[in-house]
Amino acid sequence: MKCIIVFLMGICIGLANAGEASPMAEDPVVEARLVHISQELRCMVCQNESLSSSRAELADDLRREVRDLIRANKSDQEIKDFLVSRYGDFVLYRPEVKPLTWVLWFGPFVVLLMAAIFLLAYLRQRRLAVHPQALSDADRARVEQLLKD
Repeated sequence: MKCIIVFLMGICIGLANAGEASPMAEDPVVEARLVHISQELRCMVCQNESLSSSRAELADDLRREVRDLIRANKSDQEIKDFLVSRYGDFVLYRPEVKPLTWVLWFGPFVVLLMAAIFLLAYLRQRRLAVHPQALSDADRARVEQLLKD
């Protein structure tokens, strides 16, 4: 009986503290721009999530910073440039193609090309090793002699 009373009191206290969810921004236009920009940015903690989907504390701070920049009438490009200057090109999901990011853009293709070259060389070498060479007359006579014995 005591357990039921304690349980019901816990539910009542929980309901008393519950409130309605408040919107993240007072202005829906600011929030829409924030969502658009944050989908193109990488969470620096999670690294495989966009800033808009991350629950990390740093992501909250970055979203707050982006909101402040939006309210300061900065363009999307100015906001991205600010974050790149602060965190580097890694903060962008699609970094610009420039000498510093060539490895990010072309590295996987170079590795794939090198793997294909090594595979072809290996297969060619293996094919040459598999083909038997023609026996000389002396070798053939020796094989016949061994088979007779």
